[in-house]
Amino acid sequence: MSLDGFDELIHAPTRLAIVSLLAASEWAGFKFIRDCVELSDSALSKQLTALTDAGYVEISKSFVGKRLRTSARLTRTGRLAFERHVNTLQQIVARAGVTILPD
Repeated sequence: MSLDGFDELIHAPTRLAIVSLLAASEWAGFKFIRDCVELSDSALSKQLTALTDAGYVEISKSFVGKRLRTSARLTRTGRLAFERHVNTLQQIVARAGVTILPD
């Protein structure tokens, strides 16, 4: 069994939660992500920076009225890395006769 698709950056629980959330959406607002993964603004910012530096996440900033809105989405690279990571996790747990996906 090859673990080539296992991604240490994505595997950290907080980043896995963020990437999983972004994989299910086109764009997600900063506040929405923060509330879903239950992080402080600074903790989320740090995790998004790590994912952005890896090329996995794209950040967009725009103004709505006078308020700055920050949104994030997975890049193509990030989506492929997430899919490879999930596939590798499936291979790992399959050895125990279980699956991480519903039947």
